[in-house]
Amino acid sequence: MSWRIVVISKRAKLEYNLGYLVVRSEEITKINLSEISTLIVESTSVSLTTSLLSELVKKKIKVIFCDEKRNPVSELIGYYGSHDTSNKVRKQIQWSNEIKEAVWTQIVAEKIRKQKELLEYLDKEEAKLLASYIEEIDINDTSNREGHAAKVYFNALFGMKFTRSSDSVINAALDYGYSIILSAFSREITANGYITQLGLFHDNMFNQFNLASDLMEPYRILIDREVYNMKLEKFEHEEKMQIVNVLNQEVKIDDKRQYVNNAVKIYCKSVFDALDENDISKLRFYSFEL
Repeated sequence: MSWRIVVISKRAKLEYNLGYLVVRSEEITKINLSEISTLIVESTSVSLTTSLLSELVKKKIKVIFCDEKRNPVSELIGYYGSHDTSNKVRKQIQWSNEIKEAVWTQIVAEKIRKQKELLEYLDKEEAKLLASYIEEIDINDTSNREGHAAKVYFNALFGMKFTRSSDSVINAALDYGYSIILSAFSREITANGYITQLGLFHDNMFNQFNLASDLMEPYRILIDREVYNMKLEKFEHEEKMQIVNVLNQEVKIDDKRQYVNNAVKIYCKSVFDALDENDISKLRFYSFEL
């Protein structure tokens, strides 16, 4: 499995040569494409050849482009992620509301469970309230336990004055981390032959990544934990690279330790199996050692 996250943070020319990404800057660096899972072009002073872009798409390497403030603004997604994409998309369209709601309910429950586990580790009393929310979740979370849990959870982590809508270094870090996680999920969805626009719960006509927004929910907590531990006073290049490195941390899934990048692959495959086979027992969630 590919594992490297390559970040280009200064002026360079990127090109393709005999299976390698060639980075021409003050010096020349070559990286085998088979090792790369994600390429982040952080600087706007980078040029890329179309032959490289073509090979990156063929190898299903996620490419993220950043703006002048070095924040992710777009990504490269191939039209055809799998040899049987047409068949996968037909299946996706035919997923029943019942199985979509059942899977979404499990995803929401797992997200709140991970939030609870983090608060328990931090010895926060609010963990007990989140535990009660898990018990109260109904099908498709029609009572919005997810929303209630989020308010309690973020206030417990970052203080009662904290809101997700405020302009702060914490929110900047969270948003940056979530965008990296979202890109990882978009990569896996398209690599498996499905399309990101058609979600389970998220259904915004202006959101190109509804399905990725659904599937990533339990993985947000990995970003939350990292941002909490960083005790941020600023959010610049060094802090961003620490957030990116979350994808290289280890978690446990299917009784094996895996890098987060690989856990995303296993989890996504399990979600698609559950949806295609109408069987939520196929779902595989990660666990982390706090």
